[in-house]
Amino acid sequence: MNLPIVLFLAFGVLFGLATYSNRHLFSEGSTRRGAGRGDPLDGRLAWVAGCALLWPLLLLTGLYGAWYRSGVRAAARSSSRRAATATRR
Repeated sequence: MNLPIVLFLAFGVLFGLATYSNRHLFSEGSTRRGAGRGDPLDGRLAWVAGCALLWPLLLLTGLYGAWYRSGVRAAARSSSRRAATATRR
């Protein structure tokens, strides 16, 4: 009966430990890598505690962010190609 809850929390802890260095990609915390100036252990514990309960939401926001960034990059590439073509004419 408690096994699903324990597995959910254990996966969340592992997700938090694995994604701590990339937490800026999940719209949580600082927006740049290494921007926090506090005790790294406190930050890691807070991130792991949050991930233990919220990992499904963080996973969805991370996937959305990756999808959005890939679209922005593709749009930037196509607009730079159009600009390069317009300057040649």
